[in-house]
Amino acid sequence: MGCTAVTVSPRLADLVSWDSDWAGLRVVVTGIGVSGFAAADTLIELGAHVVVVDAATSDTARAHADTLKIVGAVDVLLGPDAVTRIPRIDGELPELIVTSPGWRPDQALLAAAARAHIPVWGDVELAWRVRIREGRKTADWLAITGTNGKTTTVGLTESMLRAAGLKAIAVGNVGTPILDALRDPVEYDVFAVELSSFQLHWAESVSPVASVCLNVAEDHVDWHGSYDSYLADKAKVYERTQKACIYNAEQVETERMVENADVVEGCRAVGFTTVTPAISMLGVVEGLLVDRAFIEERRNSAAELASMADLGPLAPRHMVANALAAAGLVRAYGVDAKAVRQGILDYVPGDHRIQPVSRFNDVLWVNDSKATNPHAASASLSAFSKVVWIAGGLSKGVSYDDLVRGHAARLKAVVLIGTDTSQLREALQRHAPDVPVIEPEAGETEGVQTASAPGGTSAGSPGNGEQVMSRAVASAARLAEPGDTVLMAPAAASMDQFSSYAHRGGTFIDAVRELVEGQAQTGEE
Repeated sequence: MGCTAVTVSPRLADLVSWDSDWAGLRVVVTGIGVSGFAAADTLIELGAHVVVVDAATSDTARAHADTLKIVGAVDVLLGPDAVTRIPRIDGELPELIVTSPGWRPDQALLAAAARAHIPVWGDVELAWRVRIREGRKTADWLAITGTNGKTTTVGLTESMLRAAGLKAIAVGNVGTPILDALRDPVEYDVFAVELSSFQLHWAESVSPVASVCLNVAEDHVDWHGSYDSYLADKAKVYERTQKACIYNAEQVETERMVENADVVEGCRAVGFTTVTPAISMLGVVEGLLVDRAFIEERRNSAAELASMADLGPLAPRHMVANALAAAGLVRAYGVDAKAVRQGILDYVPGDHRIQPVSRFNDVLWVNDSKATNPHAASASLSAFSKVVWIAGGLSKGVSYDDLVRGHAARLKAVVLIGTDTSQLREALQRHAPDVPVIEPEAGETEGVQTASAPGGTSAGSPGNGEQVMSRAVASAARLAEPGDTVLMAPAAASMDQFSSYAHRGGTFIDAVRELVEGQAQTGEE
């Protein structure tokens, strides 16, 4: 799914700093969520003439609209009709559209912009254009993307940079808009920038000091139109990289991205691997994370960075890979080995990513609600041997065959959630026909069936996520035995039954704790 080429006007080409002439620029901002609000707020401060559009009419959208109207002259158009055509500003078409990352290129307004040859930037492109400001320090960027592991890696990168005494902040898709950090009174040395494929699609000028694509797997095909288009947008993270392109040596697609990237002269290609590294790579030797890339004597030795034990008691292979990727980025930036280890020790993992919730009667309950696609769920499943798997949700157009085929042997049972379980259920029928599968209906937790049987009903509908998860947890408890792990790694998005992956994970945690407390009280009696 591509965009029609547009000719950038001389005025837009000259907008390369905060102090450029933004005054009076006619800009439409699409979306009034976190990214759109930050973009509109920034453009108002720069003196642009701004119109914000969003299909939403929620209380939150209206509150954001009221705030923008208070801080500056801006029109806000809300409702489904507001996003079907390009609004005029002072009677003329806009000179620029700044879009929130979730908006697809074929959305009606953006498609109309392409036909009208109006340039479209994302919030990341806008942030890059305004990063230089007279009288303020300009932060360097370390760019991180990948199908999975982005948030963990950006957090590790931030922690390592801070351990080295640098003023660093994790920004971008991780939650804090880059534009907000740029306007923060703190003058940061470096940004650890998490970039989604959506954000990369709309970015054309970013030139990070170092960059990494952690991994790629089929995801967001519905947004990009094809897997090839998804890969092409992910590959943009390497464009114009200054010092080092960090790639996954265990996944040839990321290496090819680096080979095809147009980088700054002298930029290095540095691989990371979870096994013994070759020259110019980071990897693992006898339980140690080591560097054979950023040392002078790399031909016949390696620098110790940290130990596997430093990553904690649950350190699956993908966590090791994330730590090595972060280490590659900061080593390229000049951080010493001691700060890498201290950054790992200081890092506090976020919730909902292989998060142990409880161990009761020798059953381990684990929340991995952030596993929103098969690749992430595969990494999670790989960490355990006997699993009662809670899975399902919005599939985003991906296939589950490889996931089920690769982990059928470790599946003891599967509890399905989601309003449409057909794709996952059919994959289980094909590749794990003897694994018991349950789709609990309201008030029902007994109806266990095998995947080869006809499909049951879905576990709920939008708006009743708490009931959905309570029934799923109760069903899993009936199936789990001592030594098992109950893993909630949905391999799908959450929005069919929950407001977000965090909401889904929180309901799982609450349901497990309620179950465990109830069992403990029964045991005491």
